[in-house]
Amino acid sequence: MTHLTEHTPLPTADPRVRGGRSAALATAVVRGGVAAGLGLGALAVLVMAAWISSPYPDSGPGEALHTVAGLWLLAHGADLVRTETLTGVPAPLGVAPLLLMALPGRLAHRAARDTLESAGCGPRPSTGGAVTAVCGGYLLVAAGVVVYTARGPLPADLLTAALWLPATVAAAAGLGVWTAKGRPLPGQEHAAVALRAAGTALIALFGGGAALFGVSLVWHASAAQQSFAGLAGEWTGQVSVLLLAVALLPNAAVWGASYGLGPGFALGAGASATPFGLTGTAAVPSFPLLAALPAQGPGTWPHWAATVVPLVAVLLLGGAVGRSARTWTGRETALTALVAAWACGAVVTLLAALAGGPLGSGRLSAFGPVWWQTGAAAVLWCAALGVPTALGVRVWVRRGSKPERAALVPEAVPLASVAAPAFAPEPVPTPTPVREPLAEEEDEDDEGGFEPYDYLPAAWEQPHPPPPQPASETPKAPETPMAPESPPAPEQPEQSPAPETHTPAPQED
Repeated sequence: MTHLTEHTPLPTADPRVRGGRSAALATAVVRGGVAAGLGLGALAVLVMAAWISSPYPDSGPGEALHTVAGLWLLAHGADLVRTETLTGVPAPLGVAPLLLMALPGRLAHRAARDTLESAGCGPRPSTGGAVTAVCGGYLLVAAGVVVYTARGPLPADLLTAALWLPATVAAAAGLGVWTAKGRPLPGQEHAAVALRAAGTALIALFGGGAALFGVSLVWHASAAQQSFAGLAGEWTGQVSVLLLAVALLPNAAVWGASYGLGPGFALGAGASATPFGLTGTAAVPSFPLLAALPAQGPGTWPHWAATVVPLVAVLLLGGAVGRSARTWTGRETALTALVAAWACGAVVTLLAALAGGPLGSGRLSAFGPVWWQTGAAAVLWCAALGVPTALGVRVWVRRGSKPERAALVPEAVPLASVAAPAFAPEPVPTPTPVREPLAEEEDEDDEGGFEPYDYLPAAWEQPHPPPPQPASETPKAPETPMAPESPPAPEQPEQSPAPETHTPAPQED
């Protein structure tokens, strides 16, 4: 054993560990601030390019920068307030382009992911610490942007900014940490299956909503072209309108999904569009995407066909749960389908709240899907049809798997009926003790004899044809196995008879 003395130098610490977790958290704060700055810079490039290329700019670069800050806050879900209106009354603006929200969300996601992945062998902050640090650095920049927009034409609404900004950044950072850990699902099998099934249903629902919107837009292509030509005169205006329309395409997919679910969407105060028709007087501004809205009046069979979209999504949800419930009970299957229904409804509620909002005051104060109605409809669809579908698919899968299980377990068959493989070696019979045959046993018939192979499988017997016998001889009974004969006793040499001795007869005198 080596003892440390005052002359023995202590081992130096790894420089990557000197800072500890505090250095890693400080790095995460910086990453969050950089992510916010990159989002602002990307929007500034687009807006300033449009302002420079505009032939008739109405404002200076300062107002353009205020517009950049307002759009950045709108991309996080915060409402803006338009102070310059015709009536002089401030009007809210709360419809956020969902594609625009992908930019800051992606940057915050990447900052949180890199915080854990770049730690390497050094100190790594915890999951909660990484999310908190990234959000802290991001929100510091966001607070400065909120203060900056207060002096511009599009100030942020403080209440919605305080609500949506932290929630959006925290959700994006949480997804980044989840990605850095390998996107793990809950350890419980039922919860993991419910989340996967909800994800499949959401993809089908919003994909079907986008298809509904695309078909309607193509059907009203002439009206959309007229609206586009009326809004954009110069090429710079056309590019701006086109970019805004592209940024609103995910919103249109959510609107189409809400339309298929049944609640539809609001087109101003007192007006709504559902598969059963458009009721009320719609206050629709001129915009190319809004030309795809249904016409005034009751719905017809093309409008009712929109309900196929949620029906397909619900069938996929139930099928995904039922295929995984082969070994579950009916109660577990139904509860898993209900959890998937609630998860699907929660996501639909959130996206419906983000896809809609006010476009002004008065009749334009309600525009887009009503979030609580859309979410409730999604839960009802998934619970009413998803649970029976999951139970039915479970029964079908279990029924189809029975023959497979039966084929894997062969029935018990007698040993004598199992044919030995061709390559199996010939079994060697175990020698049995043999006794001397008695006289009465030698006269028994063939059927009464004892054969040791009678107790082995018939397929293992190696038949030996009897040797040919002459016709004159009668067939003999098979001989019983004999023990090897004992060696014959040595023959005693025959003794030659003793030579006769002739005693001479006495002679007479």
